[in-house]
Amino acid sequence: MESSPMTLKADRVRQSTLSILNSRIDVATAYSISYYKRQRPEVVAQRMQELDREWDIERVLEWNVATLALTGLLLGLKVNRKWFALPGVMLPCMLQLGSQAWCPPLLLLRWFGVRTRSEIDREKFALEPLLAPA
Repeated sequence: MESSPMTLKADRVRQSTLSILNSRIDVATAYSISYYKRQRPEVVAQRMQELDREWDIERVLEWNVATLALTGLLLGLKVNRKWFALPGVMLPCMLQLGSQAWCPPLLLLRWFGVRTRSEIDREKFALEPLLAPA
């Protein structure tokens, strides 16, 4: 069972992403689904495990912002106070992501194909029936 188009439309990150980037990600996902539908069940099972481990866009952003903010704090304390600017830039990005579902790094990550949870789930739900015994 695939997720409905309404689920993808309700995704705040997709709404904040350029339509050309959403289309590229959708085409890549459709290609992956098509490819794995022609594979043996054990290959599909391996792909399902990969999808379970795939980080969604929000996790990638949270991890990167936290890492850069902490790095800036430590460098500010140990090296030079100018490094305190790094968390001063990154933390407002996180606030903006939480309130508007958009921040400057989002565009870059979407360009590289980092998917939302609903996009990952769409592929999982499409492949899931292939694992069921016939």
